[in-house]
Amino acid sequence: MSKLSLPRRRLLIASAAGAASGLTGILSHAQAPAAVTSDRARPQFPSGVQSGDVLADRGVVWARSDRAARMWVEWSTTAAFTNPRRLRGPYAQESTDFTARIDLAGLPAGQDVFYRVTWEDLAGGGASEPMAGHFRTAPREARNVRFLWSGDTAGQGWGINESFGGMKIYEAMRKLNPDFFIHCGDNIYADGPILPEVKLADGSVWHNVCTEEKSKVAETLKEFRGAYRYNMLDANVRRFNAEVMQVWQWDDHEVTNNWSTSKDLSGDPRYSDKNVPLLVARGARAFLENAPMRWHAQEEEERVYRKIAYGPLLDVFVIDMRSYRGPNTHNRQEAINDESQYLGAAQLEWLKRELKASKAVWKVIASDMPIGLQVADGKDAQGRAKFEAVANGDGPAIGRELEIAQLLSFIKRQRVRNTVWLTADVHYTAAHYYDPHKAQFQDFEPFWEFVSGPLHAGTFGPNDLDNTFGIEVKYAKAPANGQVNLPPTAGMQFFGDVQIDAKTHAMTVHLRDIIGGSLWSTTLAART
Repeated sequence: MSKLSLPRRRLLIASAAGAASGLTGILSHAQAPAAVTSDRARPQFPSGVQSGDVLADRGVVWARSDRAARMWVEWSTTAAFTNPRRLRGPYAQESTDFTARIDLAGLPAGQDVFYRVTWEDLAGGGASEPMAGHFRTAPREARNVRFLWSGDTAGQGWGINESFGGMKIYEAMRKLNPDFFIHCGDNIYADGPILPEVKLADGSVWHNVCTEEKSKVAETLKEFRGAYRYNMLDANVRRFNAEVMQVWQWDDHEVTNNWSTSKDLSGDPRYSDKNVPLLVARGARAFLENAPMRWHAQEEEERVYRKIAYGPLLDVFVIDMRSYRGPNTHNRQEAINDESQYLGAAQLEWLKRELKASKAVWKVIASDMPIGLQVADGKDAQGRAKFEAVANGDGPAIGRELEIAQLLSFIKRQRVRNTVWLTADVHYTAAHYYDPHKAQFQDFEPFWEFVSGPLHAGTFGPNDLDNTFGIEVKYAKAPANGQVNLPPTAGMQFFGDVQIDAKTHAMTVHLRDIIGGSLWSTTLAART
């Protein structure tokens, strides 16, 4: 199991009733993009709409139909849809769980873009009511940039509790009006069933919205897909998805806890299908169907790592610490090999190349796991600790740390300035400063890593540290007295907020709580 404010937009959005003209309601706390419309004879939107991977001139629009249908998308730079452009999208069919996406091209840079999706029923049932959304394209010139990050949604049995307000951290994030949001992984908990009730420590009861697919661990493709459908039942999530562009990456719970090539489910009675590679294939398929991301070229169509260029101030490097790793082991290998690889050679070389070529002031590495925190994964056959992430205990760089050491040395040698790491995974929030003067491996420049999460899951931590790269904890908020799996009602749900100033190029990072309150912040000056 193992996160400079701009003018507030007024986003018009199609509502459940009377949307024949397209955009009839104003998005507010009380109103989310409707999951369905009143006319069941027409196609529906069971999961709302999303946008993702938006650049200066293009952006992905995603939606799900409730039946076989053709996607149509209109977009405009005004909420009133003055002179909209209309594009024919792909079919949404059962083979993709009725999802479809279109990569809108030729967009103006640095603009608010309003879009609306309509379904054309392939069985002749007519057209759906339109559903609208919004994103903001990357600028060509320097302007203030604000984005958020976090991870871990609907984990440890904490699902949609309507009396609690649902997954209300998404509403707190929406109110900050960010340019985009990075989900650092564990978008779902395929291995975490959602049961009707959970008894809390104070004797009260947490009540979950339940579905058939989320009543057990995911094994079939339908069940993996159902986990994404479940999260999108939440009104806060649908409202956020419609209004804020997203950048998704994945981690373990999109398939099963701590999966790697060594994962063994033979002792887990919850699984009747214990074929881990097959579960990975199904989990990857469901992730790619539901993530509002731009799919990679056909030679590696399941590739998740990529760069999102967001103007002259920011490049985001989305990495994948899951797909290319070797087995989870004692993590003490003395060379990079099939057992110790983590990013894998191709991804590592891509990351080096892209970092060196980047002209952006800030280079943000969006990572699905932290560098200097130990994340345990049980014991091996010899009774030694196995590790899920990079860290393996104090000492020199060995095992998976070797790839990270190589990358950090490259960044230093090539004088790649202003790299910041953002991550989630460990279910608490923290600010880490990596200081070579306090490290066992010292061939790197100091850098920051910020951790935030969970969005809506159990709270854990803090994790043990590893001094290989000189980690210093500048701030952390985690459960006290060894408490584990604190519910969302404890208020310890977290996300991070990054603001880059166009004039000074300074980066300010806030670690925020479930209602958006700032717990801690720091401002980093850009180096030249």
